[in-house]
Amino acid sequence: MPVDLAPSAPGSRAWLDQVREPAIDPERTIIDPHHHLWRAAGNRARYLLADLWADTGGGGHNIQKTVFIECRAGYRSDGPEHEQPLGETEFVARIARASREGGGGAEIAGFVGRADLRLPAPSLRALLDAHVDLAQGLFRGIRHAAACDPHPEALSIPGPAPAGLMQDPDFRAGLGLLGKLGHSYDNWLYHHQLPDFAALARAVPGTTLVLDHFGTPLGVGAYAGQREAIFSAWQRDIAAIAQSPNVVAKLGGLAMPDNGFGWDRRARPASSDELVAAQTRYYHHTIECFGPARCMFESNFPVDKRSLPYGVYWNAMKKIAARYSADEQDAMFAGTAQRVYRL
Repeated sequence: MPVDLAPSAPGSRAWLDQVREPAIDPERTIIDPHHHLWRAAGNRARYLLADLWADTGGGGHNIQKTVFIECRAGYRSDGPEHEQPLGETEFVARIARASREGGGGAEIAGFVGRADLRLPAPSLRALLDAHVDLAQGLFRGIRHAAACDPHPEALSIPGPAPAGLMQDPDFRAGLGLLGKLGHSYDNWLYHHQLPDFAALARAVPGTTLVLDHFGTPLGVGAYAGQREAIFSAWQRDIAAIAQSPNVVAKLGGLAMPDNGFGWDRRARPASSDELVAAQTRYYHHTIECFGPARCMFESNFPVDKRSLPYGVYWNAMKKIAARYSADEQDAMFAGTAQRVYRL
């Protein structure tokens, strides 16, 4: 996404405003457990508190709290490399404090930062302690993403991890330390890595693992035209992962360009009905495997903003959730996030 979006460019306000929908069930309490923040730089358009509040408050939905997930924003430019992610903690803590004190919108109530889990235990523990101190009570866990694909040139957001990260003994040891300290672990990866994630979950039963974005089923480059075959394998892999009770699933993030639905290349963004028609089966299969108490809806904004407006995403979730009981909906819209991220 370019820093200066043309008025008609996907993700621009004018482009998003072409699809306006009244909020379904506007009083329902929602915790959005997955969003990012960043200053304008490179190919990133600015997304700060005012932008977040414009989204969370602009569609008529009752977004009470959010959780920031690391995205390499605000890193320190000097000092030891493994400590540079602490700059992101400082950056987000300031914004989160403003969200609490400003009274203008949803409160950023939790923070998931970045640490290299392969560090020796003393160094990793010191780094985690520093995150805790700097996050001003908001630190909840780490995302050291494992996303790695042999065809990164086709991806708009290529994963940063080396091959085999989830099998690395040092990485697994670090993941175990997270659990001992009471912190959770978020993982972004690709669909073909899901069997490795299943093995990882079994190897660290004492750590809560959060699977982001359904495991990112890809649909571009080498994966274009293979949606049904990928979906069949994905179904089996999700069912296997759900057998590990320490794993929780985030339901969202399927509107990234790399998922291949193509909404980011259209003259108009997707509607909630289009999202439901294209993606319902991913949601219901995951909910069936994990149960609502281990599922939470996530916006993945502003990344998914290239495909649809914020309010449209939540309307789609409310349509998908309509078949579940009131208690089950409460869990997926807020309760699971409240519990997992200790909000």
